[in-house]
Amino acid sequence: MKDTVPNQSADNEMVSEYKVDGPFLGALKRDLLLSYRRKSDLVNPLIFFLMVATLFPLGVSPDPGFLADVAPGVVWVAALLATLLSMDSLFRSDFEDGTLEQMLLSPQPLYMVVLAKVLAHWMLTGLPLTLLAPLLGVMLFLPADGMSGLVISLLLGTPTLSLVGAIGAALTVGLRKGGVLISLLVLPLYIPVLIFGSAAVQGAVTGLPLGGYFAILGAMLSLGLVMAPLAIGAALRISVSG
Repeated sequence: MKDTVPNQSADNEMVSEYKVDGPFLGALKRDLLLSYRRKSDLVNPLIFFLMVATLFPLGVSPDPGFLADVAPGVVWVAALLATLLSMDSLFRSDFEDGTLEQMLLSPQPLYMVVLAKVLAHWMLTGLPLTLLAPLLGVMLFLPADGMSGLVISLLLGTPTLSLVGAIGAALTVGLRKGGVLISLLVLPLYIPVLIFGSAAVQGAVTGLPLGGYFAILGAMLSLGLVMAPLAIGAALRISVSG
């Protein structure tokens, strides 16, 4: 009962915000407000991100040279898994309280609403992970030359992770235990982002040109911004009607 009251008040705020700010800003403000009230959804991915980087040296080797070599991959894998950890809750509360069905029936463009929800997810998950990444790089003895490549690659790659993960979240929103299924659906699609993201960091460490890596990450992000909201909207309609 306590959980429904904030959602109902936020839904009322959503209606007024849509009228004043439009569907994109209205949905963005609503999701940021709801996420602020559910602080555990914000903290858990960050704690997981820090735990992976902290425990990794204990499980393998504390040798600084070895850790510096594997740091790009470790940080990127940790960011990928932390993002995946938070995806199941993206549409879950809206589905359970009926907001999602109202959203689908609303005359507001679903494309903009979905894009705003994914942006809110990235602002609360991907952006903090990106800001924490240099700290993890220092913990893993990543050379200073690789820090810029790490931050830029995460800035380009984590929004793509949120967009792709949102497709899986939309497909499984009607299932009770959709978290495992989300992993099976989106992990294969995460692999290209992981490969080019970690390669960009490694290239920055070794002094290679980074334009190609960033161009590929940017192209994947551009494709995701155009196509993913359409796929998410279709998946939500299937899940709600099913």
